[in-house]
Amino acid sequence: MTRTHLSRINGFMADFARRQATRTVALPGGFAAYDDDFAHSRANNQVVIDSAVDPEALPAIVEEALGHLPHRLVSVLDEGTARACAGPLVRAGYTHSAYLVMLHTGPVPATRAAAEEVGLAALRGPLTVRWRGILPDVEDEVVRHLVDRREARLRGADDVRFIGSRTAGGEVASWADLYLDPGAGLAQIEDLMTAEAHFRRGHADAVVATALRLAADAGCDTRFLTADATDWPRHWYERRGFRVIGHSHVFERA
Repeated sequence: MTRTHLSRINGFMADFARRQATRTVALPGGFAAYDDDFAHSRANNQVVIDSAVDPEALPAIVEEALGHLPHRLVSVLDEGTARACAGPLVRAGYTHSAYLVMLHTGPVPATRAAAEEVGLAALRGPLTVRWRGILPDVEDEVVRHLVDRREARLRGADDVRFIGSRTAGGEVASWADLYLDPGAGLAQIEDLMTAEAHFRRGHADAVVATALRLAADAGCDTRFLTADATDWPRHWYERRGFRVIGHSHVFERA
């Protein structure tokens, strides 16, 4: 069953990358996804490997696909393929990060929490402040691309929603994306963030609980997210009913 879940989830993530891109190019083992409007966003200009590929040939494949960009990002969705490709990519100067694929197996909240669907306009200010805090030394254009790239995500799935928890004054304090494919019964919670001024006040809990309820209401029985394998949020997610069922892998080079 775990393998079946992973196969469906990997297919969903590959399809999302294709659909949000403004153009794609087929490559051995996968494809390159591009969006020139958000050239500073690595996630919008990357190579995705979702099938078998010659590991020794992969660095050259990526170089040809992304050579016009100042960065290289390769997402390898299959665990075995990632293990095989790690050596050649690391020797070519890439850093390797593992991400956990976490399936929600706990109870779905009986009702929606205090979070709600929000528009991009409401997110733009909090997102800008948060990214500026994370990347204080980058140019304004980089931050703008990281904020505005959410526009492209609206193309990525059949139903894309932005969920936010507001303060008493109406400011969006925590937010996340929710990608739904009711036909396939799949839902992904992605990019959960909280404004630093509102840490530890239950806003992230409200966002995740609301997203889970909305996904269940849409008929999505497979609800998942990805989390950095080395960072603390994985434990926070585990306490909220998510369990690790596999890994995806990212290779990056400046």
